[in-house]
Amino acid sequence: MIRQSAVIGFFIAMGTCFIYAEPDRLVIYDLRYALKVDASRPGEAANAWDHCHAISSLQGIVNRNQPSLYVMFVDSQIIPGENVDEYWLDKYRQQGQWLSGRGITTISSVEELVGHFRELIKGAVVYDPKVPSTSNAASAVAGAEDLIAIRYDPLKGSLYDRLIVKGPKLDVKVWLINPDGTSKFTGSGLIPNSKRNSTGSAKCDAYEWMKENYIDKGLCDCTHAGYYIDYYWVQKPTASILNHHTLTNHDYFVSKKGFFFDLSPWADEPATDDPTQRSGTDRQILQELLLSAYKQTAGREIIHIGGFPPWAFKYTKHAGGGHEDVPAEWEYTAIISAYNAFQDADAIGFGAMANASFWQHFPLKDRYPQKWVTPEELKKRGYLTEDGQVDFKGRDFIIFYVGDYDSASWVYQRTMDIWDDPNRGKIPLMWCISPIIDKRAPMAMDYIRRTATPNDYFAAADNGAGYLNPGMLRDSGTHRPISNLPGDLSVWRDHCSKYYQKWGLTISGFLIDGYAEGMGGPELDCYETFSPNGVVWQKGAISYLHHNLPVLRSDWDINDGDPAAAARKVVQRVKDRPIPFHWFRNILKTPSWYVDVHERIKSMNPKIELLDAPTFFELYRIYLKQNPEAAAGK
Repeated sequence: MIRQSAVIGFFIAMGTCFIYAEPDRLVIYDLRYALKVDASRPGEAANAWDHCHAISSLQGIVNRNQPSLYVMFVDSQIIPGENVDEYWLDKYRQQGQWLSGRGITTISSVEELVGHFRELIKGAVVYDPKVPSTSNAASAVAGAEDLIAIRYDPLKGSLYDRLIVKGPKLDVKVWLINPDGTSKFTGSGLIPNSKRNSTGSAKCDAYEWMKENYIDKGLCDCTHAGYYIDYYWVQKPTASILNHHTLTNHDYFVSKKGFFFDLSPWADEPATDDPTQRSGTDRQILQELLLSAYKQTAGREIIHIGGFPPWAFKYTKHAGGGHEDVPAEWEYTAIISAYNAFQDADAIGFGAMANASFWQHFPLKDRYPQKWVTPEELKKRGYLTEDGQVDFKGRDFIIFYVGDYDSASWVYQRTMDIWDDPNRGKIPLMWCISPIIDKRAPMAMDYIRRTATPNDYFAAADNGAGYLNPGMLRDSGTHRPISNLPGDLSVWRDHCSKYYQKWGLTISGFLIDGYAEGMGGPELDCYETFSPNGVVWQKGAISYLHHNLPVLRSDWDINDGDPAAAARKVVQRVKDRPIPFHWFRNILKTPSWYVDVHERIKSMNPKIELLDAPTFFELYRIYLKQNPEAAAGK
């Protein structure tokens, strides 16, 4: 902690005076210069990487116990000239909001920033640009030991030169490269600080070193991890949007002392960024990391992994591999699920996020309840007859799965243009947002609930309180596939229950089975305890009633940019399906789009009615009870 007794303190380094502001002042650092580079020039890309990595690791340390450092970085990809970090800061600096009483200190150089927080930093961890995986190992070390992660680069003017050779002259506590610049991890002999033979891959040796020295020893908090691209990004910075190195996402997981990795999920080929390794070496090490984390939690915790397969850069056909993008997602999800882990899916597109370590301190309410519909209300609105039968009047009922919000970064970036759309509230929408987003973006979750209209209702995104495959948690009588660990759905039940209760959730809007075994009775028993008003599954019967739990099979994704084309697909699909209840998934569509699509649907078929979520699922439950064949999945 910065000394509370002194209003102003001084740190002298290289003749520069660094000022500690009052502890109630917020320090702001503008990192957007790291976006104003020519990424086609390796030196500029590397320099941008260095600054983002070092400052994110610093931010994770100084924000661990209190919200002190705020970074400006993520520009809106949708609204020209707008910055997402400014949007959120401005919102909560308004009168009466959380940060309204905080003064601001602006710092403009990285040396001054390090000097300002010098008391909280124990030194640096230096990593090897020739072994890109050491950058992720460095983030794990940074969190565990309160060190800034810095790439080795002895050239004059590099960040290594500015912070270690000159300036603050940070003491290097951990070297992931030899001090003379030769590689510590070579892919041969013994792994450093280990009795284990090399995996044959320098990349994987660095992760094995991290596992033995930090995860196995309990120095990392194994309930938190980050799946973010390593320094290999510098070789392909233009494969996606410049901020998709996702280094600014590290801060939260550094603050939690989590571990980091970037490994291929495939057993049948070498990793595309390490083509000389034995096929499946990456996957083997990934499973070893997850098993170690599972053991550290004694199998009684669900592990929170931020990030997503970096499909534009590695491990898919985009990067010279043999697999498509979605299969990479599903293979990875099956693997982590087998070890009680879920992904907070910071996927390419809107994967960048900053300041989660800051916002984690936002004070949420204890509960955010939602109201369910009653039979009496349904009768008054003309949906039930007096004797309680569903009164269709020739109608088909539809609902939109308003997604995909299984990622804190996607909610962080898109609230300003999707949620703030002026047409929100004109029609009923089921917003499917993962409740675990309250860990990294609690202020967004609170804002959305505070400003919701009566037409905005909330359900959980895939697959509940985090994206994993429920079928991989089942104890099938032997052991789980992939991990060979005993299954235990009660861990998932207990994890989800607390989030559903807090956020007033009773519907699971979409359950992705992927490559896992399809859900069955044990999984539905589990979900019925915390999601009693409905689940939408992927592989089961089109309609089903499990005890009192209405179960519907997911159907078409409708993501056409043209509302007319989207409306035509909905109308045709409703005509083709054998039951009068219809679910459609949409990804990152604005309320204006939904309003336009809805108006076109009504003009094409007035008998199609869009319902709010409680009405839709309650009527569906009553319908299943009144139609035994549909309830039995026939």
